[in-house]
Amino acid sequence: MIRSSVTKKPSLFKWFFASFMIILLLSSCADEPRPEAFLTKVPLIPKPMSVTESGSSFLVKPNMKVYYQDESQMKLSEQIAGEWEKLTGLSMMVEAFKNGASNGIILDGTDAQDSEKYVCGIEENKILLKGSNAGIYRGWQNIKQMILLAQNDPKNKVYIPTGLIRDEPNFAYRGTMLDVSRHFFSLDEVKEHIDMIALYKINYLHLHLSDDQGWRIEIRSWPNLTKHGGSTEVGGGEGGFFTQEDYKELVDYAQGKYITIVPEIDMPGHTNAALASYPELNCDGKARELYTGMEVGFSTLCVKKELTYKFLDDVIGEIAAMSPGPYFHLGGDESHVTPKDEYLIFINKAVEIIKKHNKIPMGWDEFTAGDLTGNTVAQHWHTPENAVRGQSKGGKVVMSPAKRAYLDMKYDSTSSYGLHWAALIDVKSGYDWDPETYIPDLKKENILGIEAPLWSETVSNLDEAEYLIYPRLLGYSEVGWTAAKDRNWEDYSKRLAEHSGYLERLGVDFYRSPLIEWSSKDILD
Repeated sequence: MIRSSVTKKPSLFKWFFASFMIILLLSSCADEPRPEAFLTKVPLIPKPMSVTESGSSFLVKPNMKVYYQDESQMKLSEQIAGEWEKLTGLSMMVEAFKNGASNGIILDGTDAQDSEKYVCGIEENKILLKGSNAGIYRGWQNIKQMILLAQNDPKNKVYIPTGLIRDEPNFAYRGTMLDVSRHFFSLDEVKEHIDMIALYKINYLHLHLSDDQGWRIEIRSWPNLTKHGGSTEVGGGEGGFFTQEDYKELVDYAQGKYITIVPEIDMPGHTNAALASYPELNCDGKARELYTGMEVGFSTLCVKKELTYKFLDDVIGEIAAMSPGPYFHLGGDESHVTPKDEYLIFINKAVEIIKKHNKIPMGWDEFTAGDLTGNTVAQHWHTPENAVRGQSKGGKVVMSPAKRAYLDMKYDSTSSYGLHWAALIDVKSGYDWDPETYIPDLKKENILGIEAPLWSETVSNLDEAEYLIYPRLLGYSEVGWTAAKDRNWEDYSKRLAEHSGYLERLGVDFYRSPLIEWSSKDILD
């Protein structure tokens, strides 16, 4: 059931922690006969590239360990041990690897390339995770899902099927976007969102930090952006913003789960919050009124003023310095009142400022009209020709077609939240498309990946947002990770059905699509 106001939700895995704490502590020793279990039957999302099973099982029990091979894996080992404890209620020691190590998880980073490719080998007495640190962490998500999906057997034990998973993503960029500008989401809410998307191997979180309705990140050289521009939101709520310390904490938290934050400052349109905060950014020198509506395309920075580019340099510079990821998103969409010639001047100068601060310029597909020269990323949302134009200028493309990938679109005409200007996107429509063929003139090698954006005009807190995000985001995770030849709706819908039980236990307010035969049966016995 969707809650209409902010409630104190349990932290991720908290419910599961409590319910399994006593059960798992009572688990018996490991030398008893293991029941048969079949790894190929586990409904993992996203679907791995290759799964082979050996027909036995690994028992989740107390006093297990994480073994690391070298010092570079210490932080990752501690991360896995901490997540294991939250997940099961059982503490897990971290130790250096030694020959014969068992009774736990062994991290193997030998000969690992800097990619997300991994091998996950499950035996009766140990689990081997092999790859780069990022790859190992993606493989670890399979173990987390298997524990979450498990139902208690009659003896109150949790078993993980044995076998081998070999896997790597089809696309390097698999993202989601959270619009914190139309409605502000708190630090804790964004962290909770990060916890969930990590479980499904999402590796980029795009934060839409500014728009007409609110400026959400502290810029110390322009303090009124948040003091005044961050004071409200759609509908007239109190708004809010991230201090620079908050933002750094979010970046670090995401990095701990191998997720990269992509900051966006939308410009030259979608800038009313800035224009209300600093009158000198307007060509007439007059401050605009704060805006709490939902219309778009009515605002623009003054392209002719040199002060505008000092503003850009200050804003981009402060955010870039706190953002270790490669991208800075400049927006660039729906600048309807910016004259075309001025729009091009602005985009060209903004791109150069972003490059000056050692970031790769990223923008909505309109920004490809600028004089782009390689090493840029166009985010396709609306006009296929714009994406192809970006490719022709040597850039990459992230696929976010509004008719397929916009999380703020309603499922159907009865949806509690959302809009419908692009399409009604049910769970099947959101899953059943191929980024590689969606725009015929785009080449696979120029498609960086996919992103599912959530614009927040119609949702005011994370509970409401979850209705639109889930379960569709699980499908988008698979669209980005799993090659199209290995995906089909019938198989995916059956796997998705099995995730409902633990989504409920985690307090996720997902939409129970009538297209799915939701199940709570025991799928790991």
